[in-house]
Amino acid sequence: MMLEDVQNRKDHRQIAIDKVGVKNIVYPVTVLDRAHGEQHTVATVNMYVGLPHHFKGTHMSRFVEVLNEYHRGIALQSFEKILEKIRRHLDAASAHMEVSFPYFLEKQAPVSRETSIMSYPCAFRGSLTDQGYDLVVEVKVPVTSVCPCSKAISQGGAHNQRSEVTVQVRFQEFVWLEDIIQLVESRASAEVYSLLKRADEKYLTEKAYNNPKFVEDIVRDAAHALIRDPNVTWFSVEAENFESIHNHNAYAYVEKYE
Repeated sequence: MMLEDVQNRKDHRQIAIDKVGVKNIVYPVTVLDRAHGEQHTVATVNMYVGLPHHFKGTHMSRFVEVLNEYHRGIALQSFEKILEKIRRHLDAASAHMEVSFPYFLEKQAPVSRETSIMSYPCAFRGSLTDQGYDLVVEVKVPVTSVCPCSKAISQGGAHNQRSEVTVQVRFQEFVWLEDIIQLVESRASAEVYSLLKRADEKYLTEKAYNNPKFVEDIVRDAAHALIRDPNVTWFSVEAENFESIHNHNAYAYVEKYE
């Protein structure tokens, strides 16, 4: 028995839909890892297409079919191929995909050299339309910041806090997640680690105290490094300090326009 394809019915409201699809698919994926070749992680995937005004609906199952085909090859190099497959498979003018995942790195403590695992929330966001292909990579990096004002006005000590720096970039050639992470960590008062011994805590506390940074300093220093990178065509940097003595967070944002 032939089953009617209801999604292909004509719609007479004359309203195109910019994005329609599936959200929050939790899925195992494999991404490139500079130290180990590849890394297996778990992603949350959103997939959409643009729906012309004359179609009633899209075929939701086809998104998952494409994901099943490519889930072991979701990487920066393959993103455009996946979006093109979505466009063809759903007969759409535009395709969009967002893949958010924790990226794991081994880090050695600065003094004890104890090794631990740090996770960094990352995302690939891509679109493919008749106008071309667009891909943005996002990385969130936790760091430590010490307030320069607090240090300057205090007879002893200074307030410090954990901060989250979010970097988004567009680029010409391949970019490693590790390079973005290192760029941010080196511009903060100090790095954050999963495992520290007393000697490490002493080292990092003193390092941060001797390297105070306003939230403005963090975004400016990161932006300055990204501006000098010829591979980066666009970026945004935002930093949020989870303040330790204020009942609010400090925030700064800077963007380079293409």
